[in-house]
Amino acid sequence: MSIGKFYLITTFLFATITNNLFAQVNTSKVDISEVEVFARDKMIEHLFSITDIMVTDVTSPPGAARFYAYSLLGAYLVYGVNESPLLQQLQHPIPKPDPTLLPDRKGINLAFTSTYAMLEVGKNIMPSGKKLTTAQETLVREYSKKKLIKKKALKQSIDYAKKVAAVVLNYAKEDGYSRLSTLKRYSPSKGPGKWYPTPPAYMAAIDPEWRTIRPFFLENLAAYSPPSPAEYSEDKSSSFFRQLLEIYEVTTQLTEEQTLIANFWDCNPFNVSYSGHMAIGLKKISPGGHWMGITGIASQKAGLNFKESLYIHTLVAMGLHDAFISCWDEKYRSDRIRPLTAINELIDETWRPILQTPPFPEYTSGHSVISKTSAVLLTSYFGENFNFIDDSEVFFGLPEREFDSFLKASDEAAISRLYGGIHFRDAIEVGMQQGEKIAKYILKRTQSHPNLLGGKSTGRSK
Repeated sequence: MSIGKFYLITTFLFATITNNLFAQVNTSKVDISEVEVFARDKMIEHLFSITDIMVTDVTSPPGAARFYAYSLLGAYLVYGVNESPLLQQLQHPIPKPDPTLLPDRKGINLAFTSTYAMLEVGKNIMPSGKKLTTAQETLVREYSKKKLIKKKALKQSIDYAKKVAAVVLNYAKEDGYSRLSTLKRYSPSKGPGKWYPTPPAYMAAIDPEWRTIRPFFLENLAAYSPPSPAEYSEDKSSSFFRQLLEIYEVTTQLTEEQTLIANFWDCNPFNVSYSGHMAIGLKKISPGGHWMGITGIASQKAGLNFKESLYIHTLVAMGLHDAFISCWDEKYRSDRIRPLTAINELIDETWRPILQTPPFPEYTSGHSVISKTSAVLLTSYFGENFNFIDDSEVFFGLPEREFDSFLKASDEAAISRLYGGIHFRDAIEVGMQQGEKIAKYILKRTQSHPNLLGGKSTGRSK
């Protein structure tokens, strides 16, 4: 695409709209129209279509966050909210348009166009994204059946969605992802206390250069670098060895509830089982996918309309993206050994954790970082006492769990890594601090919304 065409299309997207479509809702009004419910739920449903492709592709946790972020950015940009803090505060802004050129929006169904654009970005940014063509066709049938879009408007809406997607995809091309394969390959150091591939698959390290990817909001990764982990030591009185022994003792006497918690938050897309010499990949959602699911659950329970739901989904997705970059920056700097390797060498060569160890260094805990980031962002929007039933893992064969707040859910996600035997306590606790710091910076930078519910509970989930 030529620079001229790129700027012209970008101009279309940022047309000034007379009112801020993402202004904070009136919290005293929770009922929304049937059409709004339909549009919101179809967006959430088709976001899961993107999740499903990631599960099939065995997308890495950082990669999944990137795909969510750009797909939802495509949906968000359909509305062209020029004054949106999410757009104003991007570390590398999308080029500003010529304000004298405005697109013809007459007849376009914005909710349909937004969801279609989300799928269009996903279709072109993911390895197996072409499979989302089916989801787009389904979306067309769903809106047509409801008589929410006419034939002429359908073509206009799809054309506009593709223009939006083209802008986002061009923006994504400059984030460093395409250069990852050209960087120097990571090799395990084999030094004492350093990471080394773990059984059963002994997979190579995943995304070792992810720190080079462009964040949306974080300007200086060093500002979010946590303190160094406890130094490796075989001295039984050392912090490292005490933490190692804690993992061994806790995991050898897990309660039924602790086992359930570990499995509920496993979210390991690299999980494999073996039948003889054949490795079988077990389909699992990514950590970011789990929190996108929670965001959808909260949006539906709170009665958000389409635009409000799209806003909070986009914010959380961008937060996930930046949090993974920060976490992976630390993982490959500290390059810390996994508990499985250390326990087998120093305590019990037959020990295995109940969760399979993911293929990357241990410190900090990725789930702890991104769960806290997501929880703080969601709490800032929905309030501190928002209770909900998390059924994000039901599709993957796990029971639902109920939480009194997003922060309590994130605390459970974090400690699940100790129960699962894949993280040391300091990686969990420091990881949560790291995630909270990232979320608070994003909220400050975007001058984000007040609490949607004013800090009030919405009552029990049904």
